[in-house]
Amino acid sequence: MLFLPYLREAALKALDGVVEGHPLAPLPRALIRLGLAASVTSLERGALSVAVATAYDRGATPVQVQEVIALVSGLGVHSLMISAVTVLEEAQRRGLIAAGEALDTERQILWDARVGDDPFWADFEREMPGFLKAMLILSPDIFTGFFDYCAIPWKSGAVPARVKELIAMASDATPAHRFGPGLRVHMGNAIKLGCGRTEILEALDLAAAAPAHRGTP
Repeated sequence: MLFLPYLREAALKALDGVVEGHPLAPLPRALIRLGLAASVTSLERGALSVAVATAYDRGATPVQVQEVIALVSGLGVHSLMISAVTVLEEAQRRGLIAAGEALDTERQILWDARVGDDPFWADFEREMPGFLKAMLILSPDIFTGFFDYCAIPWKSGAVPARVKELIAMASDATPAHRFGPGLRVHMGNAIKLGCGRTEILEALDLAAAAPAHRGTP
């Protein structure tokens, strides 16, 4: 079972040899806190109000604030990631879907356009083998919507990619989510984009202190 001490231990192992780097600057720190407060695993109104105000105080623009919220709203797609292979395999076991068939023309075109040899999805495929193809076999519409929605916060680039990777990593590391596959992928991307040990560990500390989810009245 994943828990925060384990996540920190895994992070330290992944950070072996990574430069110390600098502490989080005020604006990235504020944007990470915003993402954590807006995440579906928190959605705490008071913390969100404070986080939005703090982000503006640190110089964030409304476009940046909305981009961060769009980014963390994508945590819902983890339900698709985790379930797709199970749903497909059980359907095949029951004879509801033929097993072992190659992708038809429509699905192959979608696969080539959306996945291809993109290293980002290759990393996720290593973490969760088969989920993309299973999702495509089950529903081309859901497969297409998955990619379209996940791409939204990356289109404008108002928030630097390295900061978005830290936000995504932190959101996956919260006590109420603990999504190991995403944590590992986003941490690896953050390192590739130049984040050092200090920034990554500070982001994980922020994740550990994420607002608790108390429900939304």
